[in-house]
Amino acid sequence: MLLLGTIINIGTIIIGSVAGYVFNSRLPKKILNRVFQGIGLFTIYIGFDMAMNTTNFIILVFSMILGSATGEWIDIEKYINRFSEWIKRKIKSDNESFSEGMITAFLLFCMGSMTILGAFEEGTKGNSDLLIAKSLMDGFGSLALASALGIGVMFSIIPLFIFQGGLTLLSFWLGSLMPETVINEMTAVGGLMLIGLGFSIMDIKKIKVINMLPALVFSIILAYLFA
Repeated sequence: MLLLGTIINIGTIIIGSVAGYVFNSRLPKKILNRVFQGIGLFTIYIGFDMAMNTTNFIILVFSMILGSATGEWIDIEKYINRFSEWIKRKIKSDNESFSEGMITAFLLFCMGSMTILGAFEEGTKGNSDLLIAKSLMDGFGSLALASALGIGVMFSIIPLFIFQGGLTLLSFWLGSLMPETVINEMTAVGGLMLIGLGFSIMDIKKIKVINMLPALVFSIILAYLFA
């Protein structure tokens, strides 16, 4: 079944987020802070590991430069924040970290290599195993994130469905036309964005990572042209 992996992924994030939201109201703030720092360190580690997938640093650098400039020009973060605030009003949430939770969870759950590889494997081969394995990890991740940032984490399933489901459908239509080098460059760009996200989570430096999303598109274009 096409999109089975993404549907299961959404289910585990909902379950993990609800459980984390319950813990959020019961755990002391200092424990929540340590949980959040642990997530930040893990995110930075995963980002470095993914960034090393690049086979051409020029592609990686220019993808980030062009993508960041484009995303900042459009100001993607502004529209994502408006969307998350609209959801927050609809569900009458008073969680101050609602938007942060939604955006952080989306980036963490969607920028990993398992998202890209899993989506392409499901789209081209009909094999959902990698996305199902990712779903279990995201379930535990959403529990930890929601315990620190609240119920906004659960609503990351909306952009996740669009992004991850879109990649699956794209790979289904393109077949196996996307070379491994292109996937590696997308993974490397996603890794750099996760490093930026980790810095933001750790309060080292606030980075508008969501505005860097167009870098993924530029990584595909530049990889086809120069890889």
